[in-house]
Amino acid sequence: MNVEVGATAPQFTLLDQHGEKWSLKDHRGAPVVLYFYPKDDTPGCTTQGCDIRDNWREFEELGVEVAGISPDDHHSHLAFASRYGFPHTLLADPTRKVLEKYGAWGQKSMYGKKFMGVIRGSVVVDARGKVAAVFPNIKANRQSEKTLAVVRDLVA
Repeated sequence: MNVEVGATAPQFTLLDQHGEKWSLKDHRGAPVVLYFYPKDDTPGCTTQGCDIRDNWREFEELGVEVAGISPDDHHSHLAFASRYGFPHTLLADPTRKVLEKYGAWGQKSMYGKKFMGVIRGSVVVDARGKVAAVFPNIKANRQSEKTLAVVRDLVA
């Protein structure tokens, strides 16, 4: 990922799963966890979203906004969030501009073949809009563990 701790988080506006505009700047004043994932309804991405859902109470108690970002459209996001009961926001980035800004779009390889795709990762943005932590290539089932540890320190 190409964002650095201490830098101002790149600003953006995307559509959420309900087709409403969601802008990072509108969430200043509280920590924000942005997580990047390849595709709705795939095993790893489902694990990642369910990990947040299963730890939602703590995110909520800490006043954290959580938003998952993938290239899928908002209709796909709505079905995905509904199917698994996700309480958090999913953002559609079909042009991959935000994914590229954050360095979550790049070359990957599988079974010896190289291709372009979403690099699973997370960024924690503090209440002032600064990058507090970056987790490139985060494991889907460790999303909450890693990001909540940072947020606990931010709000302490």
